Amino acid sequence: MSKTRKRLGDLLIESGLITEKQLSETLDLKAEGQKLGDALIERGLISEQQLTEALHHQLNIPQVSLFQYPINENILALVSKEFAKRNLIMPFKKEGQKLHVAMADPMDYYSIDDLRLSTGFQIEPAIATKDDISRAITKYYAMDDSIDELFEDMPEEQPDEGEEIDVNDSPVVRIVNQILTSAVEQKASDIHFDPQERHLAVRFRVDGILQTEKKLPKHMQNVITARIKIMANLNITESRIPQDGRIKLTIDIHPVDLRVSTLPTVFGEKIVLRILDLSNALNDIDKLGFNKINYNRFIELIERPTGIILITGPTGSGKTSTLYAGLNHLNSEDVNIITVEDPVEYQIQGINQIQVNANVGMTFAKGLRAILRQDPNIVMVGEIRDQETAEIAIRASLTGHLVLSTIHTNDSISTLSRLVDMGLEPFMVASSIAGVISQRLVRRICKDCAVEQEASRREQEIFAKRGLKIETVMRGTGCGNCNMSGYRGRIAIHEVLVMNEEIRNLLLNNRPVSEIHELTKKLGMIYLTDDGLLKVKQGHTTTEEVLRVALSE
Repeated sequence: MSKTRKRLGDLLIESGLITEKQLSETLDLKAEGQKLGDALIERGLISEQQLTEALHHQLNIPQVSLFQYPINENILALVSKEFAKRNLIMPFKKEGQKLHVAMADPMDYYSIDDLRLSTGFQIEPAIATKDDISRAITKYYAMDDSIDELFEDMPEEQPDEGEEIDVNDSPVVRIVNQILTSAVEQKASDIHFDPQERHLAVRFRVDGILQTEKKLPKHMQNVITARIKIMANLNITESRIPQDGRIKLTIDIHPVDLRVSTLPTVFGEKIVLRILDLSNALNDIDKLGFNKINYNRFIELIERPTGIILITGPTGSGKTSTLYAGLNHLNSEDVNIITVEDPVEYQIQGINQIQVNANVGMTFAKGLRAILRQDPNIVMVGEIRDQETAEIAIRASLTGHLVLSTIHTNDSISTLSRLVDMGLEPFMVASSIAGVISQRLVRRICKDCAVEQEASRREQEIFAKRGLKIETVMRGTGCGNCNMSGYRGRIAIHEVLVMNEEIRNLLLNNRPVSEIHELTKKLGMIYLTDDGLLKVKQGHTTTEEVLRVALSE
């Protein structure tokens, strides 16, 4: 008698990974035709690894990890790279007439039939995570046109400055495309081409940490630089001044926007590409990582009719994502939202977005002045960089507009003194600022290799200083899914300063920042370090990560 197969949802509930309520909510919310597993991952309720384990038990199909799996190159000839990418499959072992294939969806019988007909082998499916398969395809199928082999087609000598360079030469195009594909595959936020004395270093920033990906021979530097400049429509002959540009590409069906910046250095032009994956534009406040108290404070702030709300933090701390999520929350037909940005990163339907262009005199200040004649309800200024922009933004808020912007300061309280230092009158700052949100990004512990450990004595001391207790912490031991780092993805930590009469009085009386700090402590403000340590207690990140980005007061 055949054994009845348990439904995936029931298996996940039995394993304690989700609750019945979460299951029913996901079934109601998931898109038509979307698989339950994918919908649960999208909502962050389970990890891919947990899904593959559940499918392994449900379908009784073996589970495989392709990380460091010794795959024979002869097997790759049986399945084309295009077929593997399109269907998310990876052949990994051949036994007689059986071909073992790792699949993200082992129930995809069409792909199994296609493989059986094209290869003539009996197909034995195994389950692996999507990321694991994608990484394996990039790693092994790239071998046939690997960068090392492409070097052989390149000239050995660095071209002279006056010499014409054929940047559309096939090896150069393939090398640059391969670097871009690899960066997107690894979910890098930036690609650095660093010219050194004897080589060109290619570095990726993954989860906020820079890591060297490749070291290319020095003679390739000029042709690679020229190729990127042509892609970004930059002046190929100018190498003495910095240049900025943009590249729009589709990499593996994902639309990707690259912001390109060049900078002359002693060993040649350094190029940095900021990767904006347009398919991953985060527009939901619920997914930003706010704790309940800060979430409610943030919603109250952005739903105000007037005032300035500032988001602060260093470059790459997710300020823009928070701004866009706030705008998306406010976006409706009955309000006129206009933004002035440099550059416009993500395009949102229903919002009028203006691009700053310094070459024609279109600055933040000029754009902001023009916006105020367009009958706006909500104004977003990409960044307050100078006194003129700050003054116009403040005047806009005092005349009945809600203004959202970003500014570079260390924390929310020092933002107030920074505005006064810019040359603004304290009474203008006090009367216009509604609130300041300071944020940082910390690496998230990989769910697939997280283990519970006893908190160290140092950690207990750090927590005790903040009035918190900790006995056990979570740590990632390192696995194939997180590239042995123990971290995968990032989460934001926040501090939300809401202005009130007491803070305004201190500001008007030119009281020192320390007094405002003492007052906010009494009012129960959650500082960056506190929010980070709370996320450590919840098992989202580690104490080391919090101390790396937030100063302990």
